[in-house]
Amino acid sequence: MRVIIAGGGTGGHVIPALAIARELQSLYSAEVQFIGTARGIENRLVPQAGFELKLVKIGALKNVNLVTRARTLTDLPLAILAAGKILKTFRPDVVVGVGGYASGPAMLAAVLRGLPTVAFEPNVVPGFANRAVACFVTAAAVHFQETAKYFRNAQVTGVPVRKEFFAITTNNNSHPPTLLITGGSQGARALNRAVSAALPQLQQRTPGLHIVHQTGERDYNEVRAAYDSAGMTSNSEVSPFIDSMPAAFARADLLLCRSGASTVAEITAAGKVAVFVPFPHAADDHQRRNAEALSSRNAAMLIPETELTTDRLVEAIASLLNDPARLQQMSSVSRSLAHPIAAAEIAAMIARVSRNEKRETRN
Repeated sequence: MRVIIAGGGTGGHVIPALAIARELQSLYSAEVQFIGTARGIENRLVPQAGFELKLVKIGALKNVNLVTRARTLTDLPLAILAAGKILKTFRPDVVVGVGGYASGPAMLAAVLRGLPTVAFEPNVVPGFANRAVACFVTAAAVHFQETAKYFRNAQVTGVPVRKEFFAITTNNNSHPPTLLITGGSQGARALNRAVSAALPQLQQRTPGLHIVHQTGERDYNEVRAAYDSAGMTSNSEVSPFIDSMPAAFARADLLLCRSGASTVAEITAAGKVAVFVPFPHAADDHQRRNAEALSSRNAAMLIPETELTTDRLVEAIASLLNDPARLQQMSSVSRSLAHPIAAAEIAAMIARVSRNEKRETRN
Protein backbone atom coordinates (compact mmCIF):
# COMPACT_ATOMS: atom_id res chain seq x y z
CA MET A 1 0.00 0.00 0.00
CA ARG A 2 1.27 3.45 -0.97
CA VAL A 3 0.05 6.40 1.10
CA ILE A 4 0.53 10.14 0.91
CA ILE A 5 -0.05 12.14 4.10
CA ALA A 6 -0.58 15.83 3.42
CA GLY A 7 -0.60 18.78 5.79
CA GLY A 8 1.31 20.20 8.69
CA GLY A 9 2.39 23.58 9.92
CA THR A 10 2.25 22.87 13.66
CA GLY A 11 3.12 19.99 15.94
CA GLY A 12 -0.59 19.40 16.46
CA HIS A 13 -0.82 18.36 12.82
CA VAL A 14 2.56 16.72 12.28
CA ILE A 15 3.02 14.62 15.42
CA PRO A 16 -0.24 12.64 15.00
CA ALA A 17 0.51 12.32 11.27
CA LEU A 18 3.86 10.71 12.05
CA ALA A 19 2.20 8.31 14.49
CA ILE A 20 -0.25 7.29 11.76
CA ALA A 21 2.61 6.85 9.28
CA ARG A 22 4.53 4.58 11.65
CA GLU A 23 1.41 2.49 12.27
CA LEU A 24 0.85 2.14 8.52
CA GLN A 25 4.42 0.92 8.12
CA SER A 26 4.18 -1.47 11.07
CA LEU A 27 0.79 -3.02 10.34
CA TYR A 28 0.61 -2.85 6.54
CA SER A 29 4.21 -2.42 5.34
CA ALA A 30 3.02 0.78 3.70
CA GLU A 31 5.25 3.11 1.73
CA VAL A 32 4.50 6.60 3.03
CA GLN A 33 5.38 9.99 1.60
CA PHE A 34 4.49 13.41 3.06
CA ILE A 35 3.44 16.65 1.40
CA GLY A 36 4.02 19.86 3.34
CA THR A 37 5.15 23.44 2.96
CA ALA A 38 8.48 25.15 3.51
CA ARG A 39 7.15 27.13 6.47
CA GLY A 40 5.89 24.25 8.64
CA ILE A 41 7.47 22.21 11.41
CA GLU A 42 7.19 19.16 9.13
CA ASN A 43 10.45 20.30 7.48
CA ARG A 44 12.28 19.24 10.63
CA LEU A 45 10.16 16.45 12.07
CA VAL A 46 9.30 14.42 8.96
CA PRO A 47 12.88 13.88 7.67
CA GLN A 48 14.02 13.20 11.25
CA ALA A 49 11.44 10.41 11.40
CA GLY A 50 12.82 8.90 8.19
CA PHE A 51 10.03 9.84 5.78
CA GLU A 52 10.33 11.63 2.45
CA LEU A 53 8.80 15.10 2.32
CA LYS A 54 7.68 16.92 -0.82
CA LEU A 55 6.80 20.62 -0.72
CA VAL A 56 4.11 22.79 -2.25
CA LYS A 57 3.82 26.56 -1.97
CA ILE A 58 0.68 27.72 -0.18
CA GLY A 59 -0.06 30.14 2.65
CA ALA A 60 -2.89 30.83 5.07
CA LEU A 61 -6.45 31.96 4.39
CA LYS A 62 -7.74 32.27 7.95
CA ASN A 63 -6.87 35.10 10.36
CA VAL A 64 -4.61 36.89 7.88
CA ASN A 65 -4.72 40.27 6.17
CA LEU A 66 -6.20 40.82 2.71
CA VAL A 67 -2.81 40.89 1.01
CA THR A 68 -1.83 37.49 2.41
CA ARG A 69 -5.23 36.05 1.59
CA ALA A 70 -5.04 37.30 -2.00
CA ARG A 71 -1.55 35.83 -2.38
CA THR A 72 -2.75 32.48 -1.05
CA LEU A 73 -5.72 32.40 -3.42
CA THR A 74 -3.34 33.16 -6.30
CA ASP A 75 -1.01 30.38 -5.22
CA LEU A 76 -3.80 27.82 -4.70
CA PRO A 77 -4.23 26.65 -8.33
CA LEU A 78 -0.46 26.28 -8.68
CA ALA A 79 -0.30 24.37 -5.39
CA ILE A 80 -3.02 21.99 -6.60
CA LEU A 81 -1.09 21.43 -9.83
CA ALA A 82 2.15 20.86 -7.91
CA ALA A 83 0.41 18.39 -5.59
CA GLY A 84 -1.10 16.65 -8.62
CA LYS A 85 2.38 16.12 -10.09
CA ILE A 86 3.56 14.60 -6.79
CA LEU A 87 0.56 12.25 -6.81
CA LYS A 88 1.20 11.27 -10.42
CA THR A 89 4.82 10.41 -9.65
CA PHE A 90 4.22 8.57 -6.37
CA ARG A 91 0.96 6.89 -7.47
CA PRO A 92 -0.60 6.53 -3.99
CA ASP A 93 -3.45 4.15 -3.22
CA VAL A 94 -4.91 6.69 -0.81
CA VAL A 95 -4.27 10.30 0.25
CA VAL A 96 -4.65 11.36 3.89
CA GLY A 97 -5.20 15.00 4.85
CA VAL A 98 -4.26 15.97 8.41
CA GLY A 99 -5.08 19.67 8.16
CA GLY A 100 -2.75 22.61 7.78
CA TYR A 101 -1.50 24.56 4.78
CA ALA A 102 -0.60 21.71 2.40
CA SER A 103 -3.60 19.54 3.19
CA GLY A 104 -6.14 21.45 1.08
CA PRO A 105 -4.24 21.48 -2.23
CA ALA A 106 -3.16 17.85 -1.91
CA MET A 107 -6.63 16.61 -1.02
CA LEU A 108 -8.24 18.64 -3.82
CA ALA A 109 -5.68 17.24 -6.25
CA ALA A 110 -6.51 13.72 -5.05
CA VAL A 111 -10.25 14.31 -5.48
CA LEU A 112 -9.71 15.66 -9.00
CA ARG A 113 -7.70 12.55 -9.85
CA GLY A 114 -10.38 10.23 -8.43
CA LEU A 115 -8.16 8.89 -5.64
CA PRO A 116 -9.62 7.68 -2.33
CA THR A 117 -9.10 10.14 0.50
CA VAL A 118 -9.19 10.11 4.29
CA ALA A 119 -9.40 13.27 6.42
CA PHE A 120 -8.01 13.31 9.95
CA GLU A 121 -9.55 16.00 12.17
CA PRO A 122 -8.44 16.32 15.81
CA ASN A 123 -10.51 19.41 16.72
CA VAL A 124 -14.22 19.63 17.50
CA VAL A 125 -14.72 22.06 14.61
CA PRO A 126 -12.72 21.13 11.48
CA GLY A 127 -10.06 23.51 10.28
CA PHE A 128 -10.40 25.38 7.02
CA ALA A 129 -8.56 22.80 4.89
CA ASN A 130 -10.68 19.88 6.11
CA ARG A 131 -13.92 21.85 5.83
CA ALA A 132 -13.07 22.63 2.20
CA VAL A 133 -12.87 18.95 1.28
CA ALA A 134 -15.30 17.50 3.84
CA CYS A 135 -18.05 16.68 1.33
CA PHE A 136 -15.60 15.01 -1.08
CA VAL A 137 -13.53 12.72 1.16
CA THR A 138 -14.08 8.99 1.16
CA ALA A 139 -13.90 8.72 4.96
CA ALA A 140 -12.84 10.71 8.01
CA ALA A 141 -11.19 9.96 11.35
CA VAL A 142 -12.30 12.38 14.06
CA HIS A 143 -11.51 12.98 17.72
CA PHE A 144 -14.97 13.95 18.95
CA GLN A 145 -18.43 12.61 18.14
CA GLU A 146 -19.56 16.22 17.60
CA THR A 147 -17.21 16.43 14.60
CA ALA A 148 -18.68 13.49 12.69
CA LYS A 149 -21.54 15.59 11.28
CA TYR A 150 -19.12 17.53 9.07
CA PHE A 151 -17.96 14.47 7.07
CA ARG A 152 -19.16 11.45 5.18
CA ASN A 153 -18.31 8.05 6.67
CA ALA A 154 -16.79 9.54 9.83
CA GLN A 155 -15.46 7.34 12.61
CA VAL A 156 -14.48 8.49 16.12
CA THR A 157 -10.90 7.28 16.51
CA GLY A 158 -9.34 9.90 18.76
CA VAL A 159 -5.89 11.41 18.35
CA PRO A 160 -2.71 9.30 18.43
CA VAL A 161 -0.88 9.89 21.71
CA ARG A 162 2.45 8.53 22.96
CA LYS A 163 2.08 5.31 24.96
CA GLU A 164 3.80 6.92 27.97
CA PHE A 165 0.70 9.01 28.67
CA PHE A 166 -1.53 5.92 28.86
CA ALA A 167 0.87 4.30 31.34
CA ILE A 168 0.36 7.09 33.90
CA THR A 169 -1.49 5.91 37.01
CA THR A 170 -3.69 7.84 39.41
CA ASN A 171 -1.83 9.69 42.16
CA ASN A 172 -2.17 8.23 45.65
CA ASN A 173 -2.34 11.62 47.43
CA SER A 174 0.76 10.82 49.50
CA HIS A 175 2.59 13.84 48.10
CA PRO A 176 1.94 17.59 48.29
CA PRO A 177 -0.81 18.78 45.91
CA THR A 178 0.92 19.41 42.60
CA LEU A 179 -0.13 21.80 39.85
CA LEU A 180 1.42 21.55 36.38
CA ILE A 181 1.30 24.72 34.28
CA THR A 182 2.16 24.64 30.61
CA GLY A 183 1.34 26.90 27.71
CA GLY A 184 3.18 24.72 25.21
CA SER A 185 6.85 24.80 24.27
CA GLN A 186 6.71 28.56 23.66
CA GLY A 187 4.82 29.26 26.86
CA ALA A 188 1.64 31.30 27.20
CA ARG A 189 2.10 34.86 28.43
CA ALA A 190 -1.49 35.14 29.71
CA LEU A 191 -1.06 32.05 31.90
CA ASN A 192 2.38 33.11 33.09
CA ARG A 193 1.21 36.54 34.20
CA ALA A 194 -2.02 35.32 35.76
CA VAL A 195 -0.24 32.67 37.82
CA SER A 196 2.51 35.10 38.90
CA ALA A 197 -0.13 37.47 40.28
CA ALA A 198 -2.05 34.66 41.96
CA LEU A 199 0.83 32.94 43.80
CA PRO A 200 0.23 34.50 47.26
CA GLN A 201 -3.46 33.56 47.22
CA LEU A 202 -2.77 30.09 45.84
CA GLN A 203 -0.42 29.38 48.75
CA GLN A 204 -2.99 30.62 51.22
CA ARG A 205 -5.87 28.60 49.76
CA THR A 206 -3.87 25.41 49.11
CA PRO A 207 -1.28 24.79 51.87
CA GLY A 208 1.80 22.86 50.75
CA LEU A 209 1.07 23.49 47.06
CA HIS A 210 3.88 22.45 44.73
CA ILE A 211 3.96 23.94 41.22
CA VAL A 212 5.76 22.67 38.13
CA HIS A 213 5.71 25.51 35.59
CA GLN A 214 6.89 25.50 31.97
CA THR A 215 7.18 29.17 31.06
CA GLY A 216 8.77 29.23 27.61
CA GLU A 217 12.04 31.10 27.07
CA ARG A 218 10.49 34.56 26.75
CA ASP A 219 8.92 34.81 30.21
CA TYR A 220 11.24 32.60 32.25
CA ASN A 221 13.17 35.26 34.17
CA GLU A 222 10.05 37.26 35.02
CA VAL A 223 8.11 34.21 36.22
CA ARG A 224 11.06 32.82 38.19
CA ALA A 225 11.36 36.16 39.99
CA ALA A 226 7.65 36.07 40.86
CA TYR A 227 8.00 32.68 42.55
CA ASP A 228 11.03 33.87 44.50
CA SER A 229 9.20 37.02 45.61
CA ALA A 230 6.24 34.93 46.75
CA GLY A 231 8.55 32.75 48.86
CA MET A 232 7.97 29.69 46.68
CA THR A 233 11.55 28.98 45.64
CA SER A 234 11.64 25.62 47.42
CA ASN A 235 8.20 24.36 46.42
CA SER A 236 8.27 25.22 42.74
CA GLU A 237 10.05 23.96 39.65
CA VAL A 238 10.15 26.71 37.04
CA SER A 239 11.80 26.04 33.70
CA PRO A 240 11.64 27.35 30.13
CA PHE A 241 10.98 23.86 28.78
CA ILE A 242 10.05 20.46 30.22
CA ASP A 243 11.95 17.64 28.53
CA SER A 244 9.63 14.81 29.61
CA MET A 245 6.03 15.93 29.62
CA PRO A 246 4.69 12.41 30.44
CA ALA A 247 6.82 12.44 33.62
CA ALA A 248 5.49 15.88 34.52
CA PHE A 249 1.91 14.69 33.91
CA ALA A 250 2.50 11.69 36.19
CA ARG A 251 3.35 13.96 39.13
CA ALA A 252 0.47 16.39 38.61
CA ASP A 253 -2.89 16.35 40.37
CA LEU A 254 -4.16 19.18 38.17
CA LEU A 255 -3.08 20.99 35.01
CA LEU A 256 -3.48 24.61 33.96
CA CYS A 257 -3.01 24.79 30.20
CA ARG A 258 -4.25 25.67 26.74
CA SER A 259 -6.59 23.30 24.91
CA GLY A 260 -5.06 22.37 21.58
CA ALA A 261 -6.19 19.00 20.24
CA SER A 262 -2.97 17.16 21.13
CA THR A 263 -2.94 18.56 24.67
CA VAL A 264 -6.57 17.51 25.19
CA ALA A 265 -5.77 14.01 23.89
CA GLU A 266 -2.75 13.69 26.20
CA ILE A 267 -4.80 14.79 29.21
CA THR A 268 -7.50 12.20 28.59
CA ALA A 269 -4.90 9.51 27.92
CA ALA A 270 -3.34 10.22 31.31
CA GLY A 271 -6.71 10.53 33.01
CA LYS A 272 -5.83 13.99 34.29
CA VAL A 273 -8.03 16.96 35.13
CA ALA A 274 -7.32 20.37 33.63
CA VAL A 275 -8.30 23.97 34.00
CA PHE A 276 -8.31 25.03 30.36
CA VAL A 277 -7.65 28.61 29.26
CA PRO A 278 -8.13 28.37 25.48
CA PHE A 279 -5.95 30.47 23.20
CA PRO A 280 -8.48 33.07 22.05
CA HIS A 281 -6.92 33.68 18.63
CA ALA A 282 -6.87 30.05 17.44
CA ALA A 283 -8.43 29.54 14.03
CA ASP A 284 -12.21 29.12 14.26
CA ASP A 285 -11.90 29.37 18.06
CA HIS A 286 -11.18 25.63 18.02
CA GLN A 287 -9.41 25.61 21.39
CA ARG A 288 -12.54 26.85 23.14
CA ARG A 289 -14.62 24.17 21.44
CA ASN A 290 -12.09 21.49 22.43
CA ALA A 291 -12.21 22.65 26.06
CA GLU A 292 -16.00 22.70 26.02
CA ALA A 293 -16.05 19.09 24.84
CA LEU A 294 -14.43 18.08 28.16
CA SER A 295 -15.91 20.69 30.48
CA SER A 296 -19.45 19.85 29.31
CA ARG A 297 -18.81 16.27 30.43
CA ASN A 298 -17.42 17.40 33.82
CA ALA A 299 -13.94 16.21 32.91
CA ALA A 300 -12.34 19.67 33.04
CA MET A 301 -12.94 23.33 33.88
CA LEU A 302 -12.92 26.16 31.34
CA ILE A 303 -11.90 29.78 31.92
CA PRO A 304 -11.97 32.06 28.86
CA GLU A 305 -8.86 34.22 28.73
CA THR A 306 -11.03 37.35 28.91
CA GLU A 307 -12.26 36.12 32.31
CA LEU A 308 -8.85 35.07 33.65
CA THR A 309 -8.82 37.17 36.82
CA THR A 310 -6.76 36.34 39.89
CA ASP A 311 -9.85 35.50 41.94
CA ARG A 312 -11.34 33.25 39.25
CA LEU A 313 -8.06 31.41 38.73
CA VAL A 314 -7.42 30.88 42.43
CA GLU A 315 -10.97 29.68 43.05
CA ALA A 316 -10.81 27.16 40.18
CA ILE A 317 -7.47 25.68 41.23
CA ALA A 318 -8.16 25.65 44.98
CA SER A 319 -11.66 24.22 44.66
CA LEU A 320 -10.30 21.25 42.73
CA LEU A 321 -7.08 20.57 44.65
CA ASN A 322 -8.91 20.80 47.98
CA ASP A 323 -11.52 18.26 46.90
CA PRO A 324 -9.77 14.92 46.14
CA ALA A 325 -13.07 13.08 45.66
CA ARG A 326 -14.16 15.55 42.97
CA LEU A 327 -10.77 15.33 41.29
CA GLN A 328 -10.97 11.54 41.25
CA GLN A 329 -14.44 11.58 39.73
CA MET A 330 -13.39 14.05 37.02
CA SER A 331 -10.24 12.03 36.38
CA SER A 332 -12.32 8.91 35.73
CA VAL A 333 -14.47 10.77 33.23
CA SER A 334 -11.38 12.22 31.55
CA ARG A 335 -9.79 8.79 31.11
CA SER A 336 -13.03 7.38 29.71
CA LEU A 337 -12.68 9.83 26.80
CA ALA A 338 -9.24 8.50 25.81
CA HIS A 339 -8.53 6.48 22.67
CA PRO A 340 -5.58 4.14 23.35
CA ILE A 341 -5.55 2.55 19.87
CA ALA A 342 -6.23 5.68 17.82
CA ALA A 343 -3.25 5.28 15.49
CA ALA A 344 -4.12 1.64 14.75
CA GLU A 345 -7.79 2.49 14.10
CA ILE A 346 -6.86 5.31 11.73
CA ALA A 347 -4.37 3.09 9.91
CA ALA A 348 -7.05 0.40 9.57
CA MET A 349 -9.45 2.95 8.11
CA ILE A 350 -6.85 4.05 5.58
CA ALA A 351 -6.16 0.43 4.60
CA ARG A 352 -9.87 -0.30 4.33
CA VAL A 353 -10.47 2.69 2.07
CA SER A 354 -7.56 1.63 -0.12
CA ARG A 355 -8.76 -1.99 -0.38
CA ASN A 356 -12.33 -0.99 -1.11
CA GLU A 357 -11.21 1.31 -3.91
CA LYS A 358 -9.11 -1.44 -5.44
CA ARG A 359 -12.03 -3.87 -5.19
CA GLU A 360 -14.41 -1.40 -6.87
CA THR A 361 -11.85 -0.74 -9.60
CA ARG A 362 -11.53 -4.48 -10.36
CA ASN A 363 -15.30 -4.89 -10.43
